[in-house]
Amino acid sequence: MRFALALFPGQGAQHPGMGVDLAQESEAARRIFDAAGEAAGFDVLAACRDSSPEELSRTELSQIAIFTHSLAGLAALEERGVTFEAAAGFSLGEYTALTASGVLSIADGLQLVRKRGQLMQAAADAQDGCMAAVLGLEDAAVEEACKNAPGTVLPVNYNCPGQLVIAGERAAVNAAAEACKAAGARRVMPLAVSGAFHTPLMQEAAAQLREFAKGFAFHAPQMPVYTNLTGERLTAGDLPAHFEKHMVSPVRWTSLLRAAIRDGYASGCEIGPAKTLTGFARKIDKGFQCVAVETIAQVAEAAK
Repeated sequence: MRFALALFPGQGAQHPGMGVDLAQESEAARRIFDAAGEAAGFDVLAACRDSSPEELSRTELSQIAIFTHSLAGLAALEERGVTFEAAAGFSLGEYTALTASGVLSIADGLQLVRKRGQLMQAAADAQDGCMAAVLGLEDAAVEEACKNAPGTVLPVNYNCPGQLVIAGERAAVNAAAEACKAAGARRVMPLAVSGAFHTPLMQEAAAQLREFAKGFAFHAPQMPVYTNLTGERLTAGDLPAHFEKHMVSPVRWTSLLRAAIRDGYASGCEIGPAKTLTGFARKIDKGFQCVAVETIAQVAEAAK
């Protein structure tokens, strides 16, 4: 089986027990968990299996868990002969996509993700920030609500038509949320993350990540990667600077998927916990065929 796009989820998709069946039933997936544990310095599989929802929601753990689970799912698919033509990931998932494409080794990808999570968690702990999804309102109306709210609040995740995530200082997010409701939003839903990600409130953390990333080797991609920053293919350039900008810039997922479809990629496989990106895909383009693979049973089905 061949899919056009390998799609990797971001933070918020985590849950206890994620990836356990993959490691039990797939030798390739188990090797990914072992390699991640060695690079992280703790048993990542045990953390996925035994952590509470609250523990897993902490950025410093959730990013490692999701990154590892997604790569384990990819390994299990490849073990059964499934191949991909290009890759993309949502926020954190972009690091998974870069690793899947060979730009980063698994160990280096894990180290970058671990450092990213630590820096973002520290930034989140130092400020009262949050994120919320606005459902059923045009992007322009959400952007206007953020612009007029007191304090720092910005649109950060352009998920799909009718769904835009806002983030910033808690009071500012609450004010923008009320404005969105008054403008006709169907619902405003707080997200299970610990900070105001993809906003300038992460700038210090982003600068530190850039310095940390300068110590890593980056390789030519074995397949194209589409980036959250522009929605277009990632071109060769200064990846440490890219990582810095990526942390404080919006995730342009709707533009990204539309660009990939424009370029001829007509199918995708979301690999990792939950099926968030599969849901977005249905709302972005009904003709795009997307399946979600989280468990070993779904690996087997996708490989048919």
